[in-house]
Amino acid sequence: MEDIAKVERFTVSEFQSRVSRAQQAMREHQLDGLLVSSMDNIRYFTGIDSTFWESYARPWFVLVRAEGDPIAIVPEIGRSIMETLWVKEIRSWPSPRRDDDGTSLVIQAVSELPRRFGRVGAELGMELRVGMPVSQVLDIMKGLQGVELVDGSKAIWQLRMIKSEAEVARIRTAIDIAGGVYDTVPDFVRIGDTEKRIQREFRARLNSSGASSIPVVICRSDIGGPFEITGGPRDRKIADGDLLFIDTGTTFDGYYCDYDRNYQVGDATDALLQAHEKVWQANEIGLKSVRAGVSAASVFQAMAKVLSSGEEDLNSNGRMGHGLGLRVTEPPSVKVEDQTVLQAGMVLCIEPGLEYEPGKIVLHEETVLVTEGGMELLTKRASRQLPRIY
Repeated sequence: MEDIAKVERFTVSEFQSRVSRAQQAMREHQLDGLLVSSMDNIRYFTGIDSTFWESYARPWFVLVRAEGDPIAIVPEIGRSIMETLWVKEIRSWPSPRRDDDGTSLVIQAVSELPRRFGRVGAELGMELRVGMPVSQVLDIMKGLQGVELVDGSKAIWQLRMIKSEAEVARIRTAIDIAGGVYDTVPDFVRIGDTEKRIQREFRARLNSSGASSIPVVICRSDIGGPFEITGGPRDRKIADGDLLFIDTGTTFDGYYCDYDRNYQVGDATDALLQAHEKVWQANEIGLKSVRAGVSAASVFQAMAKVLSSGEEDLNSNGRMGHGLGLRVTEPPSVKVEDQTVLQAGMVLCIEPGLEYEPGKIVLHEETVLVTEGGMELLTKRASRQLPRIY
Protein backbone atom coordinates (compact mmCIF):
# COMPACT_ATOMS: atom_id res chain seq x y z
CA MET A 1 0.00 0.00 0.00
CA GLU A 2 1.21 3.48 -0.87
CA ASP A 3 1.97 5.28 2.40
CA ILE A 4 0.03 8.57 2.37
CA ALA A 5 2.71 10.29 4.41
CA LYS A 6 5.37 9.30 1.88
CA VAL A 7 3.63 10.69 -1.21
CA GLU A 8 5.75 13.77 -1.83
CA ARG A 9 4.46 17.05 -3.17
CA PHE A 10 4.78 17.67 -6.88
CA THR A 11 8.06 19.38 -7.68
CA VAL A 12 8.44 22.42 -9.90
CA SER A 13 10.27 20.19 -12.37
CA GLU A 14 7.10 18.06 -12.66
CA PHE A 15 5.13 21.06 -13.95
CA GLN A 16 8.00 22.30 -16.11
CA SER A 17 8.11 18.86 -17.74
CA ARG A 18 4.37 19.04 -18.44
CA VAL A 19 4.76 22.45 -20.07
CA SER A 20 7.72 21.22 -22.12
CA ARG A 21 5.68 18.27 -23.38
CA ALA A 22 2.76 20.62 -24.07
CA GLN A 23 5.01 22.81 -26.18
CA GLN A 24 6.13 19.80 -28.18
CA ALA A 25 2.48 18.80 -28.69
CA MET A 26 1.65 22.36 -29.77
CA ARG A 27 4.29 22.18 -32.48
CA GLU A 28 2.85 18.87 -33.69
CA HIS A 29 -0.71 20.24 -33.75
CA GLN A 30 0.29 23.67 -35.09
CA LEU A 31 -0.79 25.72 -32.10
CA ASP A 32 0.70 28.93 -30.71
CA GLY A 33 -0.75 28.26 -27.26
CA LEU A 34 -3.25 26.35 -25.13
CA LEU A 35 -5.95 28.28 -23.29
CA VAL A 36 -7.41 26.21 -20.43
CA SER A 37 -10.15 27.16 -18.01
CA SER A 38 -11.36 23.90 -16.46
CA MET A 39 -10.48 22.85 -12.94
CA ASP A 40 -8.49 19.76 -13.88
CA ASN A 41 -6.43 21.35 -16.65
CA ILE A 42 -5.55 24.42 -14.58
CA ARG A 43 -4.51 22.05 -11.79
CA TYR A 44 -2.52 19.95 -14.25
CA PHE A 45 -0.36 22.89 -15.34
CA THR A 46 -0.12 24.87 -12.09
CA GLY A 47 -0.67 22.46 -9.20
CA ILE A 48 -3.40 24.58 -7.64
CA ASP A 49 -5.67 22.80 -5.15
CA SER A 50 -8.88 24.73 -4.61
CA THR A 51 -12.57 24.13 -4.11
CA PHE A 52 -13.40 27.52 -5.59
CA TRP A 53 -14.45 25.89 -8.87
CA GLU A 54 -17.57 24.66 -7.11
CA SER A 55 -18.78 28.23 -7.67
CA TYR A 56 -19.52 29.31 -11.25
CA ALA A 57 -19.32 33.00 -10.35
CA ARG A 58 -15.71 33.56 -11.45
CA PRO A 59 -13.83 32.10 -14.45
CA TRP A 60 -10.13 31.19 -14.19
CA PHE A 61 -7.67 30.83 -17.07
CA VAL A 62 -4.16 29.62 -17.79
CA LEU A 63 -2.49 30.33 -21.11
CA VAL A 64 0.26 27.82 -21.88
CA ARG A 65 2.52 29.46 -24.41
CA ALA A 66 4.38 27.63 -27.18
CA GLU A 67 7.50 29.37 -25.89
CA GLY A 68 8.16 30.46 -22.32
CA ASP A 69 6.28 29.87 -19.09
CA PRO A 70 2.48 29.87 -18.71
CA ILE A 71 0.44 32.94 -17.79
CA ALA A 72 -2.21 32.64 -15.06
CA ILE A 73 -5.22 34.92 -15.61
CA VAL A 74 -7.25 34.65 -12.44
CA PRO A 75 -9.77 36.58 -10.35
CA GLU A 76 -8.17 38.89 -7.81
CA ILE A 77 -9.49 36.65 -5.02
CA GLY A 78 -7.33 33.81 -6.37
CA ARG A 79 -4.14 35.78 -6.89
CA SER A 80 -2.68 35.06 -3.45
CA ILE A 81 -2.89 31.28 -3.78
CA MET A 82 -1.55 31.41 -7.34
CA GLU A 83 1.46 33.38 -6.07
CA THR A 84 2.40 30.43 -3.83
CA LEU A 85 2.81 28.20 -6.88
CA TRP A 86 5.47 28.00 -9.56
CA VAL A 87 3.78 30.21 -12.18
CA LYS A 88 5.40 33.65 -12.10
CA GLU A 89 3.31 35.74 -14.49
CA ILE A 90 -0.12 36.37 -12.99
CA ARG A 91 -2.72 38.78 -14.31
CA SER A 92 -5.91 39.42 -12.36
CA TRP A 93 -9.07 41.51 -12.21
CA PRO A 94 -11.81 42.20 -9.62
CA SER A 95 -14.31 39.41 -10.31
CA PRO A 96 -17.20 38.91 -10.73
CA ARG A 97 -17.44 41.70 -13.27
CA ARG A 98 -20.26 41.03 -15.67
CA ASP A 99 -19.23 43.47 -18.40
CA ASP A 100 -15.67 42.07 -18.61
CA ASP A 101 -14.98 39.03 -16.41
CA GLY A 102 -11.40 38.54 -17.53
CA THR A 103 -12.30 38.56 -21.22
CA SER A 104 -10.10 41.52 -22.18
CA LEU A 105 -7.13 40.12 -20.24
CA VAL A 106 -7.45 36.80 -22.07
CA ILE A 107 -7.74 38.52 -25.45
CA GLN A 108 -4.68 40.63 -24.66
CA ALA A 109 -2.58 37.67 -23.53
CA VAL A 110 -3.51 35.56 -26.56
CA SER A 111 -2.91 38.50 -28.90
CA GLU A 112 0.61 38.95 -27.49
CA LEU A 113 1.65 35.41 -28.43
CA PRO A 114 4.24 35.10 -31.20
CA ARG A 115 2.25 34.01 -34.25
CA ARG A 116 3.61 31.02 -36.04
CA PHE A 117 0.34 29.28 -36.85
CA GLY A 118 -2.32 31.80 -35.81
CA ARG A 119 -4.13 29.11 -33.82
CA VAL A 120 -4.66 28.64 -30.08
CA GLY A 121 -6.12 25.42 -28.70
CA ALA A 122 -8.98 25.46 -26.19
CA GLU A 123 -11.05 22.85 -24.37
CA LEU A 124 -13.59 22.52 -27.17
CA GLY A 125 -13.49 18.80 -27.88
CA MET A 126 -13.39 15.24 -26.60
CA GLU A 127 -14.19 14.81 -22.89
CA LEU A 128 -13.33 18.43 -22.03
CA ARG A 129 -15.39 21.32 -20.66
CA VAL A 130 -14.64 25.04 -20.62
CA GLY A 131 -14.81 26.77 -17.24
CA MET A 132 -16.67 29.86 -18.44
CA PRO A 133 -20.03 30.71 -19.99
CA VAL A 134 -20.37 29.87 -23.68
CA SER A 135 -21.13 33.55 -24.32
CA GLN A 136 -17.68 34.41 -22.95
CA VAL A 137 -16.03 31.90 -25.29
CA LEU A 138 -17.81 33.61 -28.18
CA ASP A 139 -16.72 37.05 -26.93
CA ILE A 140 -13.10 35.90 -26.78
CA MET A 141 -13.31 34.47 -30.29
CA LYS A 142 -14.87 37.69 -31.56
CA GLY A 143 -12.24 39.85 -29.87
CA LEU A 144 -9.24 38.02 -31.30
CA GLN A 145 -7.79 39.51 -34.46
CA GLY A 146 -5.77 37.18 -36.67
CA VAL A 147 -5.84 34.34 -34.12
CA GLU A 148 -8.25 31.43 -34.34
CA LEU A 149 -9.47 29.63 -31.21
CA VAL A 150 -9.61 25.93 -32.15
CA ASP A 151 -10.17 22.54 -30.53
CA GLY A 152 -7.06 21.68 -28.50
CA SER A 153 -8.32 18.38 -27.08
CA LYS A 154 -5.93 16.17 -29.05
CA ALA A 155 -2.91 18.04 -27.71
CA ILE A 156 -4.28 18.11 -24.16
CA TRP A 157 -5.05 14.40 -24.03
CA GLN A 158 -1.75 13.56 -25.70
CA LEU A 159 -0.22 14.95 -22.50
CA ARG A 160 -2.63 13.80 -19.86
CA MET A 161 -3.05 10.20 -21.00
CA ILE A 162 0.59 9.50 -20.09
CA LYS A 163 1.11 9.67 -16.32
CA SER A 164 4.36 10.47 -14.53
CA GLU A 165 5.55 8.37 -11.61
CA ALA A 166 4.29 11.08 -9.26
CA GLU A 167 0.82 10.96 -10.80
CA VAL A 168 0.72 7.17 -10.60
CA ALA A 169 1.71 7.36 -6.92
CA ARG A 170 -1.42 9.40 -6.23
CA ILE A 171 -3.64 7.00 -8.16
CA ARG A 172 -2.12 4.08 -6.23
CA THR A 173 -2.88 5.82 -2.95
CA ALA A 174 -6.50 6.52 -3.90
CA ILE A 175 -6.85 2.87 -4.95
CA ASP A 176 -5.36 1.61 -1.69
CA ILE A 177 -7.65 3.84 0.39
CA ALA A 178 -10.70 2.44 -1.40
CA GLY A 179 -9.36 -1.12 -1.27
CA GLY A 180 -9.05 -1.02 2.49
CA VAL A 181 -12.70 -0.05 2.78
CA TYR A 182 -13.87 -2.62 0.21
CA ASP A 183 -12.22 -5.34 2.31
CA THR A 184 -14.30 -4.37 5.34
CA VAL A 185 -17.70 -4.38 3.61
CA PRO A 186 -18.61 -7.92 4.79
CA ASP A 187 -17.80 -6.77 8.34
CA PHE A 188 -20.09 -3.74 8.49
CA VAL A 189 -22.90 -4.64 6.06
CA ARG A 190 -25.74 -6.97 7.03
CA ILE A 191 -28.91 -8.24 5.37
CA GLY A 192 -31.57 -5.62 6.01
CA ASP A 193 -29.25 -2.62 5.67
CA THR A 194 -30.43 -0.01 3.18
CA GLU A 195 -28.39 1.16 0.21
CA LYS A 196 -28.34 4.66 1.74
CA ARG A 197 -26.97 3.40 5.05
CA ILE A 198 -24.29 1.30 3.29
CA GLN A 199 -23.22 4.24 1.15
CA ARG A 200 -23.00 6.59 4.16
CA GLU A 201 -20.83 4.14 6.08
CA PHE A 202 -18.65 3.47 3.04
CA ARG A 203 -18.10 7.22 2.59
CA ALA A 204 -17.31 7.69 6.26
CA ARG A 205 -14.66 4.97 6.14
CA LEU A 206 -13.10 6.41 2.98
CA ASN A 207 -12.92 9.79 4.65
CA SER A 208 -11.33 8.46 7.84
CA SER A 209 -8.81 6.48 5.74
CA GLY A 210 -7.38 9.64 4.16
CA ALA A 211 -9.41 10.30 1.01
CA SER A 212 -9.00 13.86 -0.29
CA SER A 213 -12.51 13.92 -1.73
CA ILE A 214 -15.20 11.37 -2.51
CA PRO A 215 -17.10 12.53 -5.59
CA VAL A 216 -18.49 9.10 -6.51
CA VAL A 217 -19.89 6.24 -4.44
CA ILE A 218 -22.44 4.09 -6.24
CA CYS A 219 -24.33 1.56 -4.13
CA ARG A 220 -26.94 -0.52 -5.94
CA SER A 221 -28.55 -3.89 -5.27
CA ASP A 222 -31.29 -6.15 -6.54
CA ILE A 223 -32.14 -9.80 -6.70
CA GLY A 224 -29.51 -11.39 -8.95
CA GLY A 225 -27.87 -8.06 -9.70
CA PRO A 226 -28.69 -4.35 -10.08
CA PHE A 227 -30.83 -3.31 -13.03
CA GLU A 228 -28.81 -0.08 -13.42
CA ILE A 229 -25.72 1.53 -11.91
CA THR A 230 -26.11 5.27 -12.49
CA GLY A 231 -28.70 6.24 -9.89
CA GLY A 232 -28.27 7.25 -6.28
CA PRO A 233 -28.74 4.91 -3.31
CA ARG A 234 -32.28 4.03 -2.28
CA ASP A 235 -34.07 3.17 0.94
CA ARG A 236 -34.24 -0.38 -0.38
CA LYS A 237 -33.00 -2.99 2.10
CA ILE A 238 -30.60 -5.59 0.74
CA ALA A 239 -32.09 -9.07 0.90
CA ASP A 240 -31.22 -12.72 0.45
CA GLY A 241 -30.39 -13.42 -3.21
CA ASP A 242 -29.18 -9.90 -3.97
CA LEU A 243 -25.96 -8.89 -5.63
CA LEU A 244 -24.62 -5.75 -3.92
CA PHE A 245 -22.61 -3.53 -6.25
CA ILE A 246 -20.37 -0.76 -4.90
CA ASP A 247 -18.26 1.48 -7.14
CA THR A 248 -16.19 4.46 -6.08
CA GLY A 249 -14.33 7.35 -7.63
CA THR A 250 -12.29 8.48 -4.63
CA THR A 251 -9.44 10.96 -4.95
CA PHE A 252 -6.08 11.53 -3.35
CA ASP A 253 -4.44 14.90 -4.07
CA GLY A 254 -6.72 15.36 -7.07
CA TYR A 255 -6.19 11.94 -8.66
CA TYR A 256 -8.95 9.35 -8.87
CA CYS A 257 -9.36 5.69 -8.32
CA ASP A 258 -12.27 4.04 -10.09
CA TYR A 259 -13.17 0.43 -9.52
CA ASP A 260 -16.04 -1.66 -8.20
CA ARG A 261 -16.63 -4.70 -6.06
CA ASN A 262 -19.54 -7.15 -5.93
CA TYR A 263 -20.90 -8.95 -2.88
CA GLN A 264 -23.21 -11.95 -2.68
CA VAL A 265 -26.04 -11.34 -0.22
CA GLY A 266 -27.13 -14.62 1.34
CA ASP A 267 -27.66 -17.33 -1.24
CA ALA A 268 -27.06 -16.75 -4.95
CA THR A 269 -28.73 -18.41 -7.91
CA ASP A 270 -26.73 -20.60 -10.26
CA ALA A 271 -27.42 -18.09 -13.05
CA LEU A 272 -25.81 -15.28 -11.05
CA LEU A 273 -22.77 -17.36 -10.13
CA GLN A 274 -22.29 -18.41 -13.75
CA ALA A 275 -22.60 -14.82 -14.96
CA HIS A 276 -20.14 -13.66 -12.31
CA GLU A 277 -17.63 -16.30 -13.40
CA LYS A 278 -18.03 -15.31 -17.05
CA VAL A 279 -17.45 -11.61 -16.37
CA TRP A 280 -14.54 -12.38 -14.04
CA GLN A 281 -12.94 -14.44 -16.82
CA ALA A 282 -13.53 -11.65 -19.34
CA ASN A 283 -11.81 -9.24 -16.96
CA GLU A 284 -8.88 -11.66 -16.67
CA ILE A 285 -8.55 -11.83 -20.45
CA GLY A 286 -8.84 -8.06 -20.72
CA LEU A 287 -6.06 -7.54 -18.17
CA LYS A 288 -3.80 -9.97 -19.99
CA SER A 289 -4.47 -8.17 -23.29
CA VAL A 290 -3.12 -4.83 -22.06
CA ARG A 291 0.36 -3.82 -23.16
CA ALA A 292 2.04 -0.96 -24.97
CA GLY A 293 1.56 -1.12 -28.73
CA VAL A 294 -1.91 -2.67 -28.86
CA SER A 295 -5.10 -0.70 -29.44
CA ALA A 296 -7.83 0.02 -26.91
CA ALA A 297 -10.20 -1.67 -29.39
CA SER A 298 -8.21 -4.91 -29.26
CA VAL A 299 -8.64 -5.09 -25.48
CA PHE A 300 -12.39 -4.66 -25.95
CA GLN A 301 -12.47 -7.36 -28.60
CA ALA A 302 -10.59 -9.82 -26.38
CA MET A 303 -13.20 -9.41 -23.64
CA ALA A 304 -16.07 -9.51 -26.14
CA LYS A 305 -14.98 -12.96 -27.32
CA VAL A 306 -15.41 -14.27 -23.78
CA LEU A 307 -18.76 -12.62 -23.16
CA SER A 308 -20.49 -13.02 -26.50
CA SER A 309 -20.20 -14.23 -30.05
CA GLY A 310 -20.79 -10.66 -31.24
CA GLU A 311 -19.63 -7.17 -30.31
CA GLU A 312 -22.65 -5.00 -31.01
CA ASP A 313 -24.68 -5.71 -27.86
CA LEU A 314 -21.66 -5.48 -25.61
CA ASN A 315 -20.78 -2.10 -27.09
CA SER A 316 -24.29 -0.74 -26.50
CA ASN A 317 -23.24 0.87 -23.20
CA GLY A 318 -20.41 2.66 -25.01
CA ARG A 319 -17.35 0.82 -23.74
CA MET A 320 -15.79 -1.71 -21.36
CA GLY A 321 -13.14 0.51 -19.80
CA HIS A 322 -11.45 3.89 -19.94
CA GLY A 323 -8.49 6.01 -18.88
CA LEU A 324 -8.10 7.43 -15.38
CA GLY A 325 -6.36 10.40 -13.77
CA LEU A 326 -7.53 13.86 -12.75
CA ARG A 327 -10.98 12.82 -13.96
CA VAL A 328 -12.82 9.66 -12.98
CA THR A 329 -13.02 8.82 -16.68
CA GLU A 330 -10.53 9.94 -19.32
CA PRO A 331 -9.59 8.84 -22.83
CA PRO A 332 -9.01 6.36 -24.26
CA SER A 333 -12.23 4.35 -24.27
CA VAL A 334 -11.98 0.59 -24.33
CA LYS A 335 -14.47 0.11 -27.13
CA VAL A 336 -14.53 -1.38 -30.58
CA GLU A 337 -14.18 1.96 -32.41
CA ASP A 338 -11.29 3.39 -30.37
CA GLN A 339 -8.04 2.68 -32.17
CA THR A 340 -5.88 4.60 -29.67
CA VAL A 341 -2.56 2.79 -29.34
CA LEU A 342 -1.74 2.07 -25.71
CA GLN A 343 1.51 3.55 -24.40
CA ALA A 344 3.57 2.89 -21.32
CA GLY A 345 2.42 5.25 -18.57
CA MET A 346 -1.29 5.12 -19.39
CA VAL A 347 -3.60 4.13 -16.52
CA LEU A 348 -6.67 2.18 -17.60
CA CYS A 349 -9.79 0.83 -15.94
CA ILE A 350 -10.71 -2.55 -17.46
CA GLU A 351 -14.46 -2.93 -16.98
CA PRO A 352 -16.35 -5.76 -18.68
CA GLY A 353 -20.05 -6.06 -17.95
CA LEU A 354 -22.90 -8.35 -18.85
CA GLU A 355 -26.68 -8.20 -18.61
CA TYR A 356 -27.11 -11.94 -18.20
CA GLU A 357 -30.88 -11.72 -17.74
CA PRO A 358 -33.24 -8.79 -18.39
CA GLY A 359 -32.60 -6.27 -15.64
CA LYS A 360 -29.71 -8.16 -14.02
CA ILE A 361 -26.20 -6.74 -14.48
CA VAL A 362 -22.78 -8.00 -13.41
CA LEU A 363 -19.67 -5.81 -13.83
CA HIS A 364 -16.03 -6.20 -12.83
CA GLU A 365 -13.55 -3.34 -12.84
CA GLU A 366 -9.83 -3.32 -12.19
CA THR A 367 -7.16 -0.65 -12.77
CA VAL A 368 -3.82 -1.18 -14.51
CA LEU A 369 -0.71 0.76 -15.44
CA VAL A 370 0.34 0.07 -19.02
CA THR A 371 3.97 -1.05 -19.36
CA GLU A 372 6.12 -1.94 -22.34
CA GLY A 373 5.84 -5.66 -21.64
CA GLY A 374 2.25 -5.76 -20.41
CA MET A 375 0.63 -4.14 -17.43
CA GLU A 376 0.95 -3.67 -13.68
CA LEU A 377 -2.22 -4.37 -11.74
CA LEU A 378 -2.79 -1.40 -9.41
CA THR A 379 -5.93 -2.76 -7.72
CA LYS A 380 -5.97 -5.91 -5.63
CA ARG A 381 -7.61 -8.43 -7.94
CA ALA A 382 -11.22 -9.17 -7.04
CA SER A 383 -11.79 -12.62 -5.66
CA ARG A 384 -13.00 -15.20 -8.15
CA GLN A 385 -15.50 -16.26 -5.50
CA LEU A 386 -17.97 -13.59 -4.46
CA PRO A 387 -17.49 -12.26 -0.91
CA ARG A 388 -20.61 -13.04 1.08
CA ILE A 389 -22.82 -10.89 3.28
CA TYR A 390 -25.14 -12.48 5.83
